[in-house]
Amino acid sequence: FNALLKENKSLLKVYKEIEIPSMQALIKVERNGVLIDSKILQKQSHEIGEKLINLEKEAHVLADQPFNLSSPKQLREILFEKLKIKPLKKTPTGIPSTSEEVLQVLAQDFPLPKLILEHRSLSKLKNTYTDKLPTMINQATGRVHTSYNQAVAITGRLASSDPNLQNIPIRTPEGRKVREAFIAPKGSVIMSADYSQIELRIMAHLSKDKRLIQAFKNNEDIHKITAAEIFNTSLESISNEQRRYAKVINFGLIYGMSPFGLAKNLNIEISAAKNYIDRYFTQYPSVKKYMEDAKQTAKEKGYVETFFGRRLWLPEINGSNGIMRAAAERAAINGPMQGTAADLIKLAMIEVHKWIQTEPNIKGKMIMQVHDELVFEVPNNEVQTFKKIIPKLMAEVASLSVPLIADMGEGDNWEQAH
Repeated sequence: FNALLKENKSLLKVYKEIEIPSMQALIKVERNGVLIDSKILQKQSHEIGEKLINLEKEAHVLADQPFNLSSPKQLREILFEKLKIKPLKKTPTGIPSTSEEVLQVLAQDFPLPKLILEHRSLSKLKNTYTDKLPTMINQATGRVHTSYNQAVAITGRLASSDPNLQNIPIRTPEGRKVREAFIAPKGSVIMSADYSQIELRIMAHLSKDKRLIQAFKNNEDIHKITAAEIFNTSLESISNEQRRYAKVINFGLIYGMSPFGLAKNLNIEISAAKNYIDRYFTQYPSVKKYMEDAKQTAKEKGYVETFFGRRLWLPEINGSNGIMRAAAERAAINGPMQGTAADLIKLAMIEVHKWIQTEPNIKGKMIMQVHDELVFEVPNNEVQTFKKIIPKLMAEVASLSVPLIADMGEGDNWEQAH
């Protein structure tokens, strides 16, 4: 193992300067744990329970009979036999599928699939978080202690388990409310620091696109700039809707979104989506080149690398399975960005951990790492110090061709802080 690492200087550097030191920080974060208010969660569980009962009643009315919403067999009979909805896809055994993907398409035209999706998402939230988190509180510390796994995700991102704090949904009001139960003890607040538009900044750096780099250097609104380019209009006249479109395009293309994916996401014609993507690449030609080069590199070497030299292996890139090959091509584009973001947040944790350990009077502590965000529990009299020091430490962990910016918020709970 050591011999292999020594052959590759950048991998040895990732191991010695990122993985090993971040392990020390993670041990401390896991031991610190996070304070959970189980009363808040019990109340939320009760409210979600009532919503689920109401959704069930509505579903029975739409189906014109009672049935078990959690039974794929009964749902199939209702949707495809009784309501005569045309099946979109079949399972490997040849029966019509009721997967989430299928229901999402059907939900655009029929009310029952939409209702089933809502029921599924609330059930999952209740079973995984509002019911379960209170049972995971450590009796000795009164806190929840997650485990962070360093060697699970191929990109180098940390994976949180028992409980998984990274999968709490934030797109639904009920999901966001779960974060209200993550609280600070009396006399302290929760503070959250997260990298602003980190993957877009990394894209600007990796692609060396002059327009993108200039926008970030000048601290301009990148989504407005993209909107002005693709809608061929002035910055001043961009509507919120146009900015939203541009935001979906900016982030979508990072993940290798196709015209079909964009059309579905924005609810527009495929031809219009293709037109937007073409205009985007006309404005940011280096991004297009970076994407093509990334795929080519992966095909030749079998892997791509992050800014710091972490290797992301993509064995399916030259495979015969078209679907898996396309997924590997998307990963070749996005992997270096996600992986670089993961490396940056680990470096940020190392620096923050060092600072907290070496400052004798600091009582504040790092309690969670979620995606591009670090979460702290900070005594009231240290809030200003953390506000001043943490964003600076996070911004200085690496020198890219665009500035790194960390935004910081605070509140009585995690939802307020972020």
